[in-house]
Order: sequence, then C-alpha cells, then structure tokens
Amino acid sequence: MKIVVFTGAGVSAESGLGTFRDADGLWEKYRIEDVCTHEAWLRNPQLCVDFYNARRRDALAAQPNAAHLAIARLQQHIPGTEVITQNIDDLHERAGSTNVTHLHGEITKLRSSVNETAAIPLDGWEQHYGDRHPDGSLLRPYIVFFGEGVPYFPQACDIASHADILLVVGTSLNVYPAASLLAYAPEKAQIILVDPGMPEMGPYRDRIRHIRKPASVGVPEVVNELLAAYA
Repeated sequence: MKIVVFTGAGVSAESGLGTFRDADGLWEKYRIEDVCTHEAWLRNPQLCVDFYNARRRDALAAQPNAAHLAIARLQQHIPGTEVITQNIDDLHERAGSTNVTHLHGEITKLRSSVNETAAIPLDGWEQHYGDRHPDGSLLRPYIVFFGEGVPYFPQACDIASHADILLVVGTSLNVYPAASLLAYAPEKAQIILVDPGMPEMGPYRDRIRHIRKPASVGVPEVVNELLAAYA
C-alpha cells in the first residue's frame, strides 16, 4: 500500500504561519514583484533577504500541529509513505516526517545563485547578504521564485504516479505546476482531500473524497482510519 501525502499552506497556517494567497495573506502586504522574482533579487537583493529572514524567523518560532504529527505517525506505521509539500517551512521534519519533497524550496537553507539545487543549511534565522556559497556565487534564499522552474517537480510526479492513496491537505489546488500532481495519480488511486474550503477540483471532482475540516482535525481522523485499515 503506497500512500502519498501532498500538503499546502493550510497545514502551516494552523501553526500560525501566514499564507501567501488568502485575503489577508502575505501577497496582500508585499508585491510579488518586489520580493519573490529573480528580477527582484537582481534589483533589490537586500529586500528579498529581509523578507525571507522574517519568514524564517516566524517558521522557526512555529511548532508542528496535530496534522503534521499525524502525518509523521502515518509514515512510522505504514512504510513507504512519502510527503510532497508546497510549504517552505520544516514543520513536517520537526514533527518526525522523513522522505519529504519540498517543491518550492526550504526556508531553513540557502542556495547557490548559479545552481538551483546546490543548497546549504543556515544556522538560525538570519541570512547576511553578501555571503557566498562554496562554489563562489552569492547565496540567496533557497526558494523557488515566481517564474523559475520547480526542480523537484519531476521527482514529485514520479512519487505521485505510484500512489494507491493520495492524501491532499490544505491546498487550493490552483498553484501550478504543483496542483497538476493529481493528474499523475493512477486512475485506480483513491484521492482524499482535507480542506475546510472548496478547492478547485476540476476533472477530479468525482474521484475525490472531500473532508471539509481543518487539517488539524481532519488529518488525524483520516490517519486513524488508514492505520486501522492498513497498518
């Protein structure tokens, strides 16, 4: 039994981290063009550094919630369970999860300016602009900026293509290419969506079992169900 968990901002929001796209989200307070594009990095790198230093400080102060802990428990009891996340925080890992594929980068790391996958860990929350990667290039946040490729998307597609159960949590399903992961799940795969809203389900609507609950409530319920059935 291969279970794949695909998580979005709704999971981290319940740990107090600001989302980007909600009505009161970060993109209502900052212009994407100023802090999250390659052009912004070239134009005003210090502003980008400051923006992600603040996001990193918030992420490190946050704690995993019941959804993160339940997903980690699922991995512990059903070998081979993998996590794909749109989130840049490390709350899955701090909850005990392993085999986590971060589609949009990791806030706790910095990367080479010339190699999108050459990342190194950052101790603490503060990046100092001007520090350099071992390859000699300037270090920048290990974040996939808007307009950049998603280097681990092919890996995520391969993971999803082997799913018997795809558990989708806390995502609007309108951020691409991540949302297209559902297209890679086998036709026989069961798709379970935990989200209190009404995400865009498109052609998958008839295949999806939608649990309209917050992640911290719905995910532990689903995990208990799966463990009772398959562990």
